[in-house]
Amino acid sequence: MKKIRLQPAQLIVLSFLSVIVLGAILLSLPISTTDSTSPGLVTSLFTATSATCVTGLIVKDTGTYFSQFGKIVILCLIQAGGLGIMTFSTMFAILLGRKLSVSQNITVRSTMGQNWVEGLRGIILYIIIFTFSIEALGAAALYARWSSTMGWGTLFTLKRAVFHAVSAFCNAGFSLFSTSIMAFRSDWVVMLIFSLLIVIGGMGFLVFMDIPKLKFWRKDRALIPSRISLQTKIVLIVTVVLILAGALGVYLFEGNYALKEMPAAEKAWSCVFTSITPRTAGFNVLPTSHLRPVTLFMLIMLMFVGASPGSTGGGIKTVTLGIIIAGFISMLFNRDRITLFRRTIPRQTYRRAAVIVFLGLLIVVTSTFLLSATENMAARSSHYFLSLLFESTSAFGTVGLSTGITPDLTDLGKLILVVTMFVGRVGPLTVALAIAMRKEKITYRYPEGRLMVG
Repeated sequence: MKKIRLQPAQLIVLSFLSVIVLGAILLSLPISTTDSTSPGLVTSLFTATSATCVTGLIVKDTGTYFSQFGKIVILCLIQAGGLGIMTFSTMFAILLGRKLSVSQNITVRSTMGQNWVEGLRGIILYIIIFTFSIEALGAAALYARWSSTMGWGTLFTLKRAVFHAVSAFCNAGFSLFSTSIMAFRSDWVVMLIFSLLIVIGGMGFLVFMDIPKLKFWRKDRALIPSRISLQTKIVLIVTVVLILAGALGVYLFEGNYALKEMPAAEKAWSCVFTSITPRTAGFNVLPTSHLRPVTLFMLIMLMFVGASPGSTGGGIKTVTLGIIIAGFISMLFNRDRITLFRRTIPRQTYRRAAVIVFLGLLIVVTSTFLLSATENMAARSSHYFLSLLFESTSAFGTVGLSTGITPDLTDLGKLILVVTMFVGRVGPLTVALAIAMRKEKITYRYPEGRLMVG
């Protein structure tokens, strides 16, 4: 009997799908809820998909509806989805002393967007140690802060600290508090801890391997960063620009509305955090449903971009945006090559970025179109279409921010978001992988056709 060999893209899809199915089965058990009744197939599937795809959209309040067992299942799904299922399974293979096969090497390096194979074992171990170390530090910091300010019991505080540290680092957005972390927006220590966890998790594991190499040298009275990879430079610059631009936008658009009655420090932290969290984190300190349409649309754009390659987040990724902008500038000035930081971007890389952007737009548009057909929300909201677009983009970018309409969707609408979350998590990655691994050799050329564009 011929042995079936799965391609790396197929392994990625099947690994996520298998964990989602297992999670849905466990969450459908009566032991998973506080009232010992089964939540039903749609709720279980939606929650398992949201957790595994580190999205954070919910149809039931996590803290009050699910039991201790259910919360542990959700936490495990978040951890597996945040690290990447293949990375997680490879970790166990390494711990058991197994030698990684060629196919395992190819699949794992593909999930991280890298082309090398040598040294992958060390990279995986670094990712595991880095992840658990940052999560442990985050949990310890939250525990210390909440123990001194909230007056909760020791075990109660510890459980919440661990859950939120993992959820924040994995950019999952799941919270045990019914209002997310809105109650802590005046506590700058808690805001700082959450912000650091989200940013570190969203920048990518490999970036933090590269940052220690960062050095500056002076040329023509300017400080030039050197000795770090092109990808790290793009990630750092795009991340900083998006956070600052988003914070400024929130301040300008909500200064006289959602932020009006806040003290200066609380207002500043709310602006910065609301700019950080759409980058696939999903926690909120401002009531999303009360934000102005212009603010919601700005958050939609931030959610669509998402985090960075090789990170725990989703979206089209910061590097993709940087490449597309560089390509646009090159085209604007009629240049033959696309360059960034005195490095030429291969045309194949630019085409891959363009495909990911197009695919992302197609997923969001299709999801919004289908939700518009299945949901009749015009009577409940004057901005119902914007809410549907917001929810679809949040699902695609694996963000988890919501205008509050997700629990009220029909079962069909919830299933549409389930598919959107799943495709948003593995779809762009799979397409990019397929493009990278398949090169079609054409030995002939058709005559050029002249067309008018624009």
